[in-house]
Amino acid sequence: QFAETGGGLVQPGGSLRLSCVASGFDFNMRSMAWYRQTTGTERELIAGITNRDDVKHEDSVSGRFTISRDNARNTAYLQMNRLTPGDTGIYYCNMRPPSSAWGQGTRVTVSA
Repeated sequence: QFAETGGGLVQPGGSLRLSCVASGFDFNMRSMAWYRQTTGTERELIAGITNRDDVKHEDSVSGRFTISRDNARNTAYLQMNRLTPGDTGIYYCNMRPPSSAWGQGTRVTVSA
């Protein structure tokens, strides 16, 4: 139901744009979110967007990351700027609250 792409290796201070194509439900009607799992931590919510484009970013990414969506493409995005090594992890998208059907995620590695 969720296919995340766009991860990779980037230097500190760099940028990446993640994409998530969703299927199997009425994307237009659901709130979406990005979650991440870093080494040794539980998967955590980092940004959410309602079906009316109201957004909220958690403090750890606020001012650096931006969530958005394109309902015509059933796609959610996460623009990530000023990346730090602490952002290294696997990034997932899902509904908010999340369904049980997680995708594979996309790995982001921030390293010099």
